Amino acid sequence: MKFSHVLPLAAASSAFVLPPQEQLQDLAIEANHRGNDWYSEAVKEKNDLVDSLKKHYEEVEDTTLDAWSKFYDSSKSALDDAFEYASETADSVKDKASDASAQVESWLRTESDDLYDSFDDPHDGPPHHGPPHHRPHHPPHHGPPNQTVYQLISESKYTTRLAKLINKYDDLVEILNSTEANYTVFAPTDKAFEKIPKHAPEPSKEVLKAILEYHVVDGFYPAGRVLAAHTAPTLLKGDHLAGEPKPQRVAFKIGLNGLTVNFYSRIIAINIFGTNGVIHGVDSLILPPPNVVKIIDLFPGEFSTLELGLGKTGLLEKVNGTDHAGGTLFAPSNFAFQKLGPKINAFLFSQYGLKYLRSLLEYHFAAGTLYSDAFYPVDPSKNDHDDDKLPPKGVFHVDMPTMLEGRSLNVDVARFGRFIEMKINGFSRVSIQDGIAQDGVVHVVSNVIIPPKNIGRPGKESPEVWEGEELTVEELKERLEPLLAKSDL
Repeated sequence: MKFSHVLPLAAASSAFVLPPQEQLQDLAIEANHRGNDWYSEAVKEKNDLVDSLKKHYEEVEDTTLDAWSKFYDSSKSALDDAFEYASETADSVKDKASDASAQVESWLRTESDDLYDSFDDPHDGPPHHGPPHHRPHHPPHHGPPNQTVYQLISESKYTTRLAKLINKYDDLVEILNSTEANYTVFAPTDKAFEKIPKHAPEPSKEVLKAILEYHVVDGFYPAGRVLAAHTAPTLLKGDHLAGEPKPQRVAFKIGLNGLTVNFYSRIIAINIFGTNGVIHGVDSLILPPPNVVKIIDLFPGEFSTLELGLGKTGLLEKVNGTDHAGGTLFAPSNFAFQKLGPKINAFLFSQYGLKYLRSLLEYHFAAGTLYSDAFYPVDPSKNDHDDDKLPPKGVFHVDMPTMLEGRSLNVDVARFGRFIEMKINGFSRVSIQDGIAQDGVVHVVSNVIIPPKNIGRPGKESPEVWEGEELTVEELKERLEPLLAKSDL
Protein backbone atom coordinates (compact mmCIF):
# COMPACT_ATOMS: atom_id res chain seq x y z
CA MET A 1 0.00 0.00 0.00
CA LYS A 2 1.12 3.58 -0.69
CA PHE A 3 0.31 6.74 1.22
CA SER A 4 0.44 10.29 -0.09
CA HIS A 5 1.66 12.15 2.96
CA VAL A 6 4.59 14.41 3.57
CA LEU A 7 7.19 12.75 5.78
CA PRO A 8 9.22 14.82 8.17
CA LEU A 9 11.95 12.22 7.72
CA ALA A 10 12.83 13.64 4.31
CA ALA A 11 16.07 14.91 2.83
CA ALA A 12 18.12 17.71 4.28
CA SER A 13 18.01 20.80 2.11
CA SER A 14 20.50 23.66 1.96
CA ALA A 15 19.96 26.76 4.10
CA PHE A 16 22.05 29.80 3.41
CA VAL A 17 22.33 31.29 6.91
CA LEU A 18 25.79 29.92 7.68
CA PRO A 19 28.84 31.16 9.59
CA PRO A 20 31.76 32.36 7.46
CA GLN A 21 33.63 29.58 5.74
CA GLU A 22 36.93 30.54 7.36
CA GLN A 23 35.39 30.22 10.85
CA LEU A 24 33.90 26.87 9.96
CA GLN A 25 37.25 25.60 8.75
CA ASP A 26 39.05 26.69 11.92
CA LEU A 27 36.41 25.12 14.15
CA ALA A 28 36.24 21.98 12.04
CA ILE A 29 40.00 21.44 12.35
CA GLU A 30 39.74 21.66 16.13
CA ALA A 31 36.69 19.39 16.21
CA ASN A 32 38.33 16.82 13.97
CA HIS A 33 41.18 16.42 16.44
CA ARG A 34 38.59 15.39 19.00
CA GLY A 35 36.68 13.13 16.66
CA ASN A 36 36.49 9.36 16.80
CA ASP A 37 36.43 6.84 13.98
CA TRP A 38 32.90 5.73 14.85
CA TYR A 39 31.58 9.27 14.41
CA SER A 40 32.92 9.51 10.86
CA GLU A 41 31.26 6.20 10.07
CA ALA A 42 27.98 7.40 11.60
CA VAL A 43 27.94 10.60 9.55
CA LYS A 44 28.65 8.69 6.33
CA GLU A 45 25.86 6.20 6.99
CA LYS A 46 23.46 8.99 7.90
CA ASN A 47 24.28 11.07 4.82
CA ASP A 48 23.85 8.08 2.51
CA LEU A 49 20.43 7.38 3.98
CA VAL A 50 19.38 11.03 3.89
CA ASP A 51 20.31 11.23 0.19
CA SER A 52 17.97 8.33 -0.47
CA LEU A 53 15.19 9.90 1.60
CA LYS A 54 15.46 13.12 -0.39
CA LYS A 55 14.60 11.34 -3.64
CA HIS A 56 11.46 9.86 -2.10
CA TYR A 57 10.38 13.19 -0.58
CA GLU A 58 10.64 14.93 -3.94
CA GLU A 59 8.40 12.25 -5.47
CA VAL A 60 5.61 12.63 -2.91
CA GLU A 61 5.78 16.37 -2.15
CA ASP A 62 3.62 17.52 -5.06
CA THR A 63 0.72 15.26 -4.06
CA THR A 64 0.65 16.13 -0.37
CA LEU A 65 -0.09 19.83 0.03
CA ASP A 66 -3.52 21.46 0.07
CA ALA A 67 -4.78 24.50 -1.83
CA TRP A 68 -4.44 27.95 -0.32
CA SER A 69 -5.65 31.48 -1.03
CA LYS A 70 -3.85 33.93 -3.32
CA PHE A 71 -1.73 36.68 -1.84
CA TYR A 72 -1.91 40.50 -1.76
CA ASP A 73 0.92 42.99 -1.33
CA SER A 74 1.30 44.78 1.98
CA SER A 75 3.42 47.52 3.50
CA LYS A 76 7.14 47.27 4.05
CA SER A 77 8.27 46.11 7.52
CA ALA A 78 11.24 44.82 9.44
CA LEU A 79 10.27 41.36 8.29
CA ASP A 80 10.50 42.53 4.66
CA ASP A 81 14.03 43.78 5.27
CA ALA A 82 15.04 40.46 6.73
CA PHE A 83 13.71 38.48 3.77
CA GLU A 84 15.22 40.93 1.27
CA TYR A 85 18.57 40.69 3.00
CA ALA A 86 18.39 36.90 2.91
CA SER A 87 17.53 36.99 -0.79
CA GLU A 88 20.38 39.36 -1.63
CA THR A 89 22.98 37.26 0.17
CA ALA A 90 21.71 33.89 -1.04
CA ASP A 91 23.82 33.68 -4.19
CA SER A 92 27.13 34.56 -2.54
CA VAL A 93 26.58 32.22 0.38
CA LYS A 94 25.43 29.40 -1.88
CA ASP A 95 28.85 29.37 -3.54
CA LYS A 96 30.45 28.75 -0.16
CA ALA A 97 27.84 26.32 1.09
CA SER A 98 29.16 23.24 -0.69
CA ASP A 99 32.56 23.55 0.95
CA ALA A 100 31.37 24.80 4.31
CA SER A 101 28.36 22.56 4.89
CA ALA A 102 30.44 19.40 5.09
CA GLN A 103 32.13 20.91 8.14
CA VAL A 104 29.03 22.32 9.85
CA GLU A 105 27.98 19.17 11.68
CA SER A 106 31.51 18.45 12.85
CA TRP A 107 31.70 22.01 14.12
CA LEU A 108 28.41 21.86 15.99
CA ARG A 109 29.06 18.41 17.45
CA THR A 110 32.21 19.38 19.29
CA GLU A 111 32.29 18.28 22.92
CA SER A 112 33.14 21.78 24.08
CA ASP A 113 30.77 22.96 26.80
CA ASP A 114 31.74 26.54 26.02
CA LEU A 115 30.55 26.16 22.44
CA TYR A 116 27.28 24.63 23.62
CA ASP A 117 26.71 27.46 26.07
CA SER A 118 27.33 30.03 23.35
CA PHE A 119 24.52 28.50 21.26
CA ASP A 120 21.90 28.03 23.96
CA ASP A 121 20.09 31.18 24.96
CA PRO A 122 20.35 31.73 28.74
CA HIS A 123 16.76 32.89 29.15
CA ASP A 124 13.36 32.02 27.79
CA GLY A 125 12.01 35.53 27.37
CA PRO A 126 12.25 37.80 24.34
CA PRO A 127 15.20 40.20 24.10
CA HIS A 128 14.70 43.36 26.11
CA HIS A 129 17.55 45.29 24.52
CA GLY A 130 17.23 44.45 20.86
CA PRO A 131 18.52 41.48 18.90
CA PRO A 132 21.71 39.68 20.00
CA HIS A 133 24.90 41.34 18.78
CA HIS A 134 26.83 38.17 17.94
CA ARG A 135 25.44 36.22 15.04
CA PRO A 136 26.61 35.58 11.48
CA HIS A 137 25.42 37.70 8.57
CA HIS A 138 23.78 40.63 10.34
CA PRO A 139 20.56 41.74 8.63
CA PRO A 140 19.58 45.42 8.75
CA HIS A 141 19.31 46.68 12.32
CA HIS A 142 16.05 48.23 13.52
CA GLY A 143 16.74 48.69 17.23
CA PRO A 144 14.57 47.20 19.96
CA PRO A 145 11.44 45.45 18.64
CA ASN A 146 8.20 47.42 18.86
CA GLN A 147 5.77 45.06 17.13
CA THR A 148 4.39 41.66 18.02
CA VAL A 149 5.14 38.67 15.82
CA TYR A 150 1.58 38.87 14.50
CA GLN A 151 2.03 42.51 13.49
CA LEU A 152 5.32 41.72 11.77
CA ILE A 153 3.73 38.91 9.76
CA SER A 154 0.60 40.88 8.88
CA GLU A 155 2.58 43.90 7.60
CA SER A 156 5.18 42.02 5.56
CA LYS A 157 4.82 41.78 1.79
CA TYR A 158 6.56 38.38 1.94
CA THR A 159 4.04 36.68 4.25
CA THR A 160 0.70 37.96 2.95
CA ARG A 161 -0.73 34.48 2.41
CA LEU A 162 0.29 33.33 5.89
CA ALA A 163 -1.25 36.45 7.44
CA LYS A 164 -4.52 35.92 5.58
CA LEU A 165 -4.79 32.37 6.92
CA ILE A 166 -3.96 33.37 10.50
CA ASN A 167 -6.67 36.05 10.35
CA LYS A 168 -9.28 33.30 9.97
CA TYR A 169 -8.73 32.25 13.58
CA ASP A 170 -9.28 34.84 16.29
CA ASP A 171 -7.63 32.72 18.95
CA LEU A 172 -4.43 32.42 16.90
CA VAL A 173 -4.39 36.17 16.32
CA GLU A 174 -4.81 36.72 20.04
CA ILE A 175 -1.98 34.29 20.89
CA LEU A 176 0.49 35.83 18.44
CA ASN A 177 -0.46 39.34 19.55
CA SER A 178 -0.22 38.64 23.28
CA THR A 179 2.84 39.76 25.22
CA GLU A 180 2.10 37.44 28.13
CA ALA A 181 4.15 34.62 26.59
CA ASN A 182 6.88 34.12 24.02
CA TYR A 183 6.53 32.28 20.72
CA THR A 184 8.71 31.31 17.79
CA VAL A 185 7.06 31.34 14.37
CA PHE A 186 8.52 29.46 11.43
CA ALA A 187 6.91 31.61 8.77
CA PRO A 188 6.53 30.20 5.24
CA THR A 189 6.98 32.86 2.59
CA ASP A 190 4.53 33.47 -0.21
CA LYS A 191 6.89 31.52 -2.48
CA ALA A 192 6.48 28.53 -0.17
CA PHE A 193 2.74 28.56 -0.88
CA GLU A 194 3.44 28.51 -4.61
CA LYS A 195 4.66 24.92 -4.22
CA ILE A 196 1.10 23.81 -3.59
CA PRO A 197 -0.44 22.16 -6.68
CA LYS A 198 -3.28 24.26 -8.06
CA HIS A 199 -5.55 21.23 -8.35
CA ALA A 200 -5.15 20.24 -4.68
CA PRO A 201 -8.40 20.27 -2.65
CA GLU A 202 -8.85 22.96 -0.02
CA PRO A 203 -8.30 21.61 3.52
CA SER A 204 -10.98 21.79 6.18
CA LYS A 205 -10.86 24.61 8.68
CA GLU A 206 -9.81 22.19 11.41
CA VAL A 207 -6.92 20.80 9.35
CA LEU A 208 -5.83 24.27 8.32
CA LYS A 209 -5.68 25.40 11.94
CA ALA A 210 -3.61 22.34 12.88
CA ILE A 211 -1.14 23.22 10.11
CA LEU A 212 -0.82 26.79 11.36
CA GLU A 213 -0.38 25.69 14.98
CA TYR A 214 2.39 23.37 13.84
CA HIS A 215 4.38 26.40 12.62
CA VAL A 216 4.38 28.01 16.08
CA VAL A 217 6.80 26.82 18.76
CA ASP A 218 5.87 27.44 22.36
CA GLY A 219 8.84 29.39 23.68
CA PHE A 220 11.59 31.75 22.58
CA TYR A 221 13.94 30.02 20.12
CA PRO A 222 16.36 32.46 18.45
CA ALA A 223 18.79 30.99 15.94
CA GLY A 224 21.33 30.05 18.58
CA ARG A 225 18.81 28.02 20.54
CA VAL A 226 17.52 26.36 17.38
CA LEU A 227 21.08 25.25 16.62
CA ALA A 228 21.51 23.88 20.13
CA ALA A 229 18.16 22.05 20.18
CA HIS A 230 17.14 18.87 18.37
CA THR A 231 13.37 19.19 18.83
CA ALA A 232 10.90 21.78 20.12
CA PRO A 233 7.22 21.71 21.20
CA THR A 234 4.61 23.40 19.01
CA LEU A 235 1.10 24.67 19.76
CA LEU A 236 -0.38 21.60 18.05
CA LYS A 237 -1.41 19.00 20.61
CA GLY A 238 -0.93 15.30 19.90
CA ASP A 239 -3.46 12.90 21.41
CA HIS A 240 -1.43 9.74 20.73
CA LEU A 241 2.01 10.66 22.05
CA ALA A 242 1.62 9.78 25.73
CA GLY A 243 -0.96 9.08 28.41
CA GLU A 244 -2.29 12.63 28.00
CA PRO A 245 -2.28 15.21 25.17
CA LYS A 246 1.24 16.47 24.54
CA PRO A 247 2.72 19.09 22.20
CA GLN A 248 3.54 17.74 18.78
CA ARG A 249 7.21 18.51 18.16
CA VAL A 250 9.31 19.68 15.24
CA ALA A 251 12.89 18.54 14.65
CA PHE A 252 15.84 20.73 13.72
CA LYS A 253 18.59 19.20 11.60
CA ILE A 254 21.95 20.30 10.30
CA GLY A 255 21.86 18.77 6.85
CA LEU A 256 24.39 18.63 4.07
CA ASN A 257 23.94 22.31 3.29
CA GLY A 258 22.27 23.93 6.25
CA LEU A 259 19.59 24.09 8.91
CA THR A 260 16.15 22.58 8.31
CA VAL A 261 12.89 21.92 10.14
CA ASN A 262 11.68 18.30 9.94
CA PHE A 263 14.44 17.51 7.42
CA TYR A 264 12.88 19.35 4.47
CA SER A 265 11.76 22.90 5.26
CA ARG A 266 14.81 25.12 4.81
CA ILE A 267 15.37 28.06 7.16
CA ILE A 268 16.13 31.02 4.90
CA ALA A 269 15.96 34.00 7.29
CA ILE A 270 16.63 34.16 11.01
CA ASN A 271 16.04 36.27 14.09
CA ILE A 272 13.27 38.70 13.16
CA PHE A 273 12.48 39.80 16.69
CA GLY A 274 9.13 40.96 18.02
CA THR A 275 8.03 42.10 21.44
CA ASN A 276 6.66 38.62 22.18
CA GLY A 277 9.02 36.29 20.34
CA VAL A 278 10.97 35.71 17.16
CA ILE A 279 10.28 34.77 13.53
CA HIS A 280 12.36 32.57 11.23
CA GLY A 281 11.52 32.37 7.54
CA VAL A 282 11.17 28.93 5.90
CA ASP A 283 10.89 27.98 2.25
CA SER A 284 8.30 25.18 2.64
CA LEU A 285 5.15 24.58 4.64
CA ILE A 286 5.73 22.39 7.70
CA LEU A 287 2.94 19.85 7.70
CA PRO A 288 1.83 17.82 10.73
CA PRO A 289 3.46 14.39 10.42
CA PRO A 290 1.84 11.10 9.37
CA ASN A 291 1.79 8.09 11.68
CA VAL A 292 4.64 5.65 12.13
CA VAL A 293 3.33 3.04 9.68
CA LYS A 294 2.96 5.60 6.90
CA ILE A 295 6.50 6.79 7.49
CA ILE A 296 7.78 3.26 6.96
CA ASP A 297 5.62 2.83 3.86
CA LEU A 298 6.85 6.04 2.25
CA PHE A 299 10.44 4.80 2.02
CA PRO A 300 10.54 1.32 0.52
CA GLY A 301 14.15 1.82 -0.51
CA GLU A 302 15.10 1.95 3.17
CA PHE A 303 12.38 0.02 5.00
CA SER A 304 10.88 -2.48 2.55
CA THR A 305 12.18 -5.45 4.55
CA LEU A 306 10.71 -4.06 7.75
CA GLU A 307 7.38 -3.32 6.08
CA LEU A 308 7.27 -6.81 4.57
CA GLY A 309 7.88 -8.31 8.01
CA LEU A 310 5.17 -6.18 9.61
CA GLY A 311 2.72 -7.23 6.92
CA LYS A 312 3.49 -10.96 7.01
CA THR A 313 3.22 -11.11 10.82
CA GLY A 314 0.00 -9.07 11.10
CA LEU A 315 1.70 -6.29 13.05
CA LEU A 316 1.07 -3.69 10.35
CA GLU A 317 -2.63 -3.45 11.16
CA LYS A 318 -1.98 -3.60 14.90
CA VAL A 319 0.41 -0.64 15.04
CA ASN A 320 -1.54 1.34 12.43
CA GLY A 321 -4.39 1.98 14.86
CA THR A 322 -4.77 4.89 17.23
CA ASP A 323 -5.63 2.88 20.33
CA HIS A 324 -2.12 3.21 21.77
CA ALA A 325 -0.68 6.01 23.88
CA GLY A 326 2.58 6.94 22.23
CA GLY A 327 5.28 4.80 20.80
CA THR A 328 8.91 4.76 19.74
CA LEU A 329 9.94 2.62 16.79
CA PHE A 330 13.60 1.75 16.49
CA ALA A 331 13.39 0.99 12.80
CA PRO A 332 16.04 -1.30 11.29
CA SER A 333 16.88 -0.32 7.71
CA ASN A 334 17.21 -2.77 4.85
CA PHE A 335 20.97 -2.70 5.42
CA ALA A 336 20.46 -3.67 9.08
CA PHE A 337 18.55 -6.78 7.98
CA GLN A 338 21.27 -7.59 5.45
CA LYS A 339 23.79 -7.75 8.31
CA LEU A 340 21.93 -10.78 9.67
CA GLY A 341 22.91 -12.75 6.58
CA PRO A 342 20.86 -14.58 3.93
CA LYS A 343 20.26 -17.73 5.99
CA ILE A 344 18.68 -15.95 8.94
CA ASN A 345 16.58 -13.74 6.67
CA ALA A 346 15.38 -16.75 4.70
CA PHE A 347 14.40 -18.46 7.95
CA LEU A 348 12.63 -15.44 9.46
CA PHE A 349 10.51 -14.82 6.37
CA SER A 350 9.63 -18.48 5.87
CA GLN A 351 6.30 -19.84 7.07
CA TYR A 352 8.00 -21.63 9.96
CA GLY A 353 9.99 -18.56 11.02
CA LEU A 354 7.15 -16.02 11.10
CA LYS A 355 6.46 -16.54 14.80
CA TYR A 356 10.12 -15.76 15.52
CA LEU A 357 10.00 -12.75 13.21
CA ARG A 358 6.94 -11.37 14.98
CA SER A 359 8.62 -11.59 18.39
CA LEU A 360 11.71 -9.94 16.96
CA LEU A 361 9.75 -7.05 15.44
CA GLU A 362 7.65 -6.55 18.57
CA TYR A 363 10.92 -5.96 20.40
CA HIS A 364 11.53 -2.84 18.26
CA PHE A 365 8.32 -1.07 19.36
CA ALA A 366 8.70 0.67 22.73
CA ALA A 367 6.02 2.31 24.85
CA GLY A 368 6.32 6.06 25.34
CA THR A 369 7.69 8.65 22.95
CA LEU A 370 11.43 9.15 23.37
CA TYR A 371 12.96 11.94 21.28
CA SER A 372 16.68 12.60 21.34
CA ASP A 373 16.17 15.49 23.76
CA ALA A 374 12.68 14.99 25.24
CA PHE A 375 10.60 12.16 26.68
CA TYR A 376 6.84 11.62 26.85
CA PRO A 377 6.35 8.51 29.02
CA VAL A 378 3.07 6.62 28.88
CA ASP A 379 2.68 7.29 32.60
CA PRO A 380 3.33 11.05 33.01
CA SER A 381 3.85 10.63 36.77
CA LYS A 382 7.11 8.83 36.02
CA ASN A 383 8.65 11.77 34.20
CA ASP A 384 11.13 13.56 36.45
CA HIS A 385 12.09 16.26 33.95
CA ASP A 386 10.55 19.70 33.65
CA ASP A 387 8.84 20.44 30.32
CA ASP A 388 9.59 16.87 29.21
CA LYS A 389 13.18 17.85 28.37
CA LEU A 390 16.07 15.46 28.85
CA PRO A 391 19.19 16.74 30.64
CA PRO A 392 21.20 19.09 28.36
CA LYS A 393 24.49 17.41 29.32
CA GLY A 394 25.70 13.98 30.34
CA VAL A 395 24.05 10.59 29.98
CA PHE A 396 20.37 9.75 30.44
CA HIS A 397 19.24 6.11 30.81
CA VAL A 398 15.72 4.78 30.41
CA ASP A 399 14.25 1.28 30.34
CA MET A 400 11.41 1.22 27.82
CA PRO A 401 8.83 -1.60 27.88
CA THR A 402 8.28 -3.07 24.42
CA MET A 403 5.37 -4.66 22.62
CA LEU A 404 7.05 -7.99 23.41
CA GLU A 405 5.56 -8.74 26.79
CA GLY A 406 8.02 -8.80 29.66
CA ARG A 407 10.92 -7.42 27.63
CA SER A 408 12.37 -3.90 27.75
CA LEU A 409 14.91 -1.94 25.77
CA ASN A 410 17.76 -0.25 27.62
CA VAL A 411 18.29 3.11 25.97
CA ASP A 412 21.20 5.44 26.72
CA VAL A 413 21.14 9.03 25.49
CA ALA A 414 24.49 10.82 25.76
CA ARG A 415 24.69 14.55 25.06
CA PHE A 416 27.76 16.74 24.65
CA GLY A 417 27.01 20.13 23.13
CA ARG A 418 24.70 19.65 20.17
CA PHE A 419 26.00 16.12 19.66
CA ILE A 420 23.55 13.47 20.90
CA GLU A 421 24.24 9.75 20.66
CA MET A 422 21.56 7.14 21.29
CA LYS A 423 22.36 3.47 21.87
CA ILE A 424 20.06 0.54 22.55
CA ASN A 425 21.16 -2.32 24.79
CA GLY A 426 24.62 -0.76 24.84
CA PHE A 427 25.31 -1.73 21.24
CA SER A 428 22.87 -0.80 18.49
CA ARG A 429 23.37 2.81 17.48
CA VAL A 430 20.67 5.15 16.23
CA SER A 431 21.94 6.43 12.89
CA ILE A 432 19.08 8.87 12.17
CA GLN A 433 17.22 10.46 15.09
CA ASP A 434 13.84 12.08 15.50
CA GLY A 435 11.65 11.04 12.61
CA ILE A 436 8.65 12.93 13.98
CA ALA A 437 5.40 10.97 13.72
CA GLN A 438 1.77 11.68 14.59
CA ASP A 439 1.72 8.84 17.11
CA GLY A 440 5.32 8.84 18.29
CA VAL A 441 8.80 8.95 16.80
CA VAL A 442 10.96 6.83 14.49
CA HIS A 443 14.68 6.32 15.06
CA VAL A 444 16.62 4.47 12.37
CA VAL A 445 18.97 1.86 13.85
CA SER A 446 22.06 0.42 12.25
CA ASN A 447 21.41 -3.13 13.46
CA VAL A 448 18.42 -5.36 14.06
CA ILE A 449 17.95 -5.43 17.84
CA ILE A 450 18.01 -8.99 19.13
CA PRO A 451 16.76 -9.69 22.68
CA PRO A 452 19.42 -10.66 25.24
CA LYS A 453 19.86 -14.32 26.15
CA ASN A 454 19.69 -15.32 29.82
CA ILE A 455 22.63 -17.46 30.89
CA GLY A 456 23.55 -19.06 34.21
CA ARG A 457 21.69 -21.12 36.77
CA PRO A 458 17.95 -20.61 37.41
CA GLY A 459 17.46 -17.66 39.72
CA LYS A 460 20.93 -16.33 38.96
CA GLU A 461 20.65 -15.63 35.26
CA SER A 462 22.45 -12.72 33.68
CA PRO A 463 21.57 -11.29 30.25
CA GLU A 464 23.97 -11.82 27.39
CA VAL A 465 23.49 -8.97 24.92
CA TRP A 466 24.08 -9.52 21.22
CA GLU A 467 26.84 -7.19 20.00
CA GLY A 468 26.86 -7.84 16.28
CA GLU A 469 28.72 -11.12 16.19
CA GLU A 470 27.74 -13.64 13.52
CA LEU A 471 24.67 -15.68 14.42
CA THR A 472 23.44 -18.99 13.10
CA VAL A 473 19.77 -19.80 12.67
CA GLU A 474 19.94 -22.14 15.66
CA GLU A 475 21.50 -19.46 17.86
CA LEU A 476 18.80 -16.98 16.87
CA LYS A 477 16.07 -19.54 17.61
CA GLU A 478 17.66 -20.21 21.00
CA ARG A 479 17.41 -16.52 21.88
CA LEU A 480 13.82 -16.11 20.65
CA GLU A 481 12.32 -19.45 21.69
CA PRO A 482 11.60 -18.45 25.32
CA LEU A 483 9.73 -15.38 24.07
CA LEU A 484 7.34 -17.06 21.64
CA ALA A 485 4.79 -17.99 24.29
CA LYS A 486 4.53 -14.31 25.25
CA SER A 487 3.73 -13.24 21.71
CA ASP A 488 0.04 -13.09 20.77
CA LEU A 489 0.63 -14.74 17.37
